[in-house]
This record gives sequence, structure tokens and C-alpha cells, in this order.
Amino acid sequence: MISEKMRRGCQLAVGLLILASALVLAMAPRAGAQAVPRYKVDPNWPKPLPNNWIMWNSTGLVVDKDDHIWVQHHPRQVSATDAGAAFNPPLAECCIPAPTYVQFDAQGNVLKSWGGPGFVPDWPIFEHGLFIDREGNFWFGGNFGGGNGNNLLAAIPKPKELMADRHVLKFSPDYKQLLEIGHPSNAAVNNQDTSILGSPSEVFVDDDAHEVYIADGYQNRRVVVYDSNTGAFKRGWGAYGVPLSEIDNGPSPKHDPTTPAKQFEGVMTSIDISKDGLVYVGDRKGDRIQIFTKDGKFVKEFLVHPQTLSQGSIWATMFSRDAKEKYLYVSDGLDGKIWILNREDGKELGSVGQKGRWPGQFDFVERMALDSKGNLYVTEVGPPNTRLQKFVPVK
Repeated sequence: MISEKMRRGCQLAVGLLILASALVLAMAPRAGAQAVPRYKVDPNWPKPLPNNWIMWNSTGLVVDKDDHIWVQHHPRQVSATDAGAAFNPPLAECCIPAPTYVQFDAQGNVLKSWGGPGFVPDWPIFEHGLFIDREGNFWFGGNFGGGNGNNLLAAIPKPKELMADRHVLKFSPDYKQLLEIGHPSNAAVNNQDTSILGSPSEVFVDDDAHEVYIADGYQNRRVVVYDSNTGAFKRGWGAYGVPLSEIDNGPSPKHDPTTPAKQFEGVMTSIDISKDGLVYVGDRKGDRIQIFTKDGKFVKEFLVHPQTLSQGSIWATMFSRDAKEKYLYVSDGLDGKIWILNREDGKELGSVGQKGRWPGQFDFVERMALDSKGNLYVTEVGPPNTRLQKFVPVK
């Protein structure tokens, strides 16, 4: 016979089992619910570059309509020790800076390449930001801020006059220049001047409206919008939607984790427009994403790890590819993470990677892109890591 003590013990065990089962069911995604994306690194992507090439500081990344991956990097910033073969006479057997734009397939093979210093007269010193519009046109700017250019590779001759990148360029699918907004200049910072830019970091083209939005950026602290066909200025604003006339041209405000600054804190590194027509602007040093209507009306902001000092937590943003763009990805170079947020309220739901220099880790994670199969592509800047990595989704 079973004693009363044993009977009660069995009842307790059964009760705990039922409770555990209920908790598992409660935590499991509901039928049809979308689970937070998870990934694992593909250590075999990309394949070794051809032509003795090397890439450095990849500051642009786009997956095109054919699921091919375009990567933008800084040929002028490859170090002399890494580009020994580019000197005359050569310093070493390896390597030669690759063209600015290199296209890969999903298996990591190089398909095409183009561009680089001297490709056109006003080619940026440090290429930054890349967008490919509906017609297949390439858009990009540059973030070189002027100075003596001591960090330029000596194997690539400097321009006769070293000017700051104060412009955005548009190229056709066959690599012909179509438009230049702004121009190289060493003029003082001026958020009220719309004839030149301020080392722009990222662009987004609204194909239906024929407008290009520019996060402007490294010297200025504003969003500016131009006609994407003619280059004519249309409108612009600063943090919280203030007009251009109210943007301060002085030093960036000091970051206070408890009180967001009234101006963008500088280095605005991302701009994206969601399917529901909202403009997401990343304020890197401000550790925040501000959201606006297309007319520049402030809607709300998300603070993302606001205790992050130094170079800040917002290095790039990207939407998930589901119909409602449920998730907002945020690359955080300083913390070595990609945060996955609920796009509706900014709540942190998950993350990818961690600080480190091994496959699947990040040193300074920079740009992100998703292909149609859910694969995640990521670039890093540095040194020491200037890698490209691919992550495949995990069910």
C-alpha cells in the first residue's frame, strides 16, 4: 500500500509537471505568431577575393533585387602594410585595394565590381552609405571631414586639393554619373546652407515621390530632402523636427544618458523609411532613434542603451522583411551587438553576436542587410577587423 506521505508526494510531482507544461505552452509562440529571429554564422562566406584584392572599412551594404550583395568599402583607407602590392615598387606580395563596390552572390563569389578614387572628378575620399533605388541606380555620399589626410593610403595619389566630402552622388546601373547633390568643400559647418552637405552618412530614396532623404550626418546634424531627379532642395529638419534655422552649428551637445539632447548629437548614421511612411533617423552618439513623418513632424523616439558613451550605440538601422516590418534591427558598433527591437514601441526583444574578433562576433559592427531567404549580411569597420559576415536563420 502507498503511504499518505508517498501519495502526497506523487500529487505534488504531478502538479509541478502540469504547471511546467503550462509554462512551456505559455512561452511557446502561438500558432501563426512570428518568433524573434535567431541566426548562426556561416564561416565560409565570403570566398577569398580575386585579383589579390583586399577590402577595408565597409560602410555600405545592400542586397539588390536579384539577392546579390553589394558591399562598399574605403580603398583609400587600406593600410600600407595591407596593400604592399599597390606600391611602386611593391612592398610585399599582398595586396591591392579592391574597387569601391564589390558584388557577391549568396555563395560568396565575386560577380562584379566598379568605382574607386578618380572614377569621376568628385569621387568621395571616404565613401559612406549606399542605396540602390527601384531603377537600379546607386546612391552614396562620403564622410571625409577634411584635414591633411594622414590616414590615406600613400599608394593611391591624393587629389591636388584635399576637400571634405560635402556631397551625394547618383550613378546609373551601368555606372554613369547622373546627379551630384552638393560638392566637395572645406567651408565651415552650416546647417542652414542646402547647397552643400556635411559629410553625409546615409541616403534613402522614396521612389514613388521621387525624393532622396539624406542623413547629414558627420559634420551637420540634420535631415535634408531633395528631388531625386533634379537635385532641387525640398525640405529639411533637425532633432524633434525643428526647422533648419534653429539647428546649432556649434559643438555637439554633451551626451547625458538621463536627458536626451534637444539637438542631434552628431554622427547621424542611418535613415530608413518604413512601409507605413515613417522616417527613422539614427543619432549615433545620442543613443537614440527619432521617428518622423515624411514632412518632418516628430512622432516619437527610442532610446537604445543610452548609457553607451564614446561613439554611441546607433550605427545603422534596418527593418525586418515581413509585410508589417515588425522588427527594427540596430547595429551597435561600440557594444558589438545587433539589437532586435519591436518596431512599434522600441522594446528590446533579442540580439545577434557579441563583442569579439572570432566568426559570429563583432568588433565594430557597421552595416546590415537581409536577403529574401532571411540571411543576414553584416560589415565591420576597424581596425583590426574589417570583415564581411553572413548569418543564416535558425528555426
